[in-house]
Amino acid sequence: MSHVVFLLVPGVHLLDLAGPAQVFSTAAGFGHPYTLSYVAEQPQVTTAQGLPLVAGLDWPELGPGDLIVVPGWRAVTLADAPALGSATLKVLRDHHAGGGTVASVCAGAEALGQAGLLDGRRCTTHHDVQDELALRHPGAVVVRDVLFTADDRVITSAGIASGIDLALHLVATDHGPAAAAQAAREMVVYARRNGHEPQSSAMLRHRSHLDDTVHRAQNLIDARFDRPLPLPALAAAVGVSERTLTRLFGRATGLTPLRYQQTLRLERAQHLISHGATIDAAARSVGFEDPRMLRRLRARTV
Repeated sequence: MSHVVFLLVPGVHLLDLAGPAQVFSTAAGFGHPYTLSYVAEQPQVTTAQGLPLVAGLDWPELGPGDLIVVPGWRAVTLADAPALGSATLKVLRDHHAGGGTVASVCAGAEALGQAGLLDGRRCTTHHDVQDELALRHPGAVVVRDVLFTADDRVITSAGIASGIDLALHLVATDHGPAAAAQAAREMVVYARRNGHEPQSSAMLRHRSHLDDTVHRAQNLIDARFDRPLPLPALAAAVGVSERTLTRLFGRATGLTPLRYQQTLRLERAQHLISHGATIDAAARSVGFEDPRMLRRLRARTV
């Protein structure tokens, strides 16, 4: 993705909007190509918190690599949701039909439902309106008690702050889990994933801690996991002894620095093999001098 367009409706929740916008803006600050735009059906939208926002009326030209996000709004029920015009709903449908991605935060799933994009797809929303979403859109497969769902380029998240998790997931999908972890660290939030789905990336799975020394060590390992990184050099780079680093790393992640590096290598190698690489080529690519090491790690994982 490169262009992220937020569709603003009257009563939009500030955090539903600001959380994902901050993630993409932070990722852009680290060099990832995100451009943010804001569109509404009227030139000024008042948020649920009373802050007036100015938005454009015209949609930018979007392609398959772009994203539309519908933040949620304040309403007692989804039936009280602001009515979106047929032209706006058509934009949502056409963008998805053209290969683009659409996403919602909280009650914003109702807009995707009105556009017919939830039929036959897994989705979620705020726990207060999950049952109503299922009733209003019987073709949708509403998943309860998860942070977000992703189904055929339709991404939905639960209430309010879960939009941050959704956006981090999309950054990880676009640019790798290290980019998402970097954005999360900058924002001082956990790099969380959906609680009901496998923690698919070690870079995120082992980042849910607040030890700054370990995070700095992980940053170094993430950036050069395919190269030798002796423990003495790693410890010196973060300013602690080898023994202290090993103790802190184990307490925060459950792994040694070497085991963490091997986990990253294994995950990358598995990805390469799934895309047609031989075991020997994948091993060389991720830094194993001897392919037998990769074979042993794969066998141990199985």
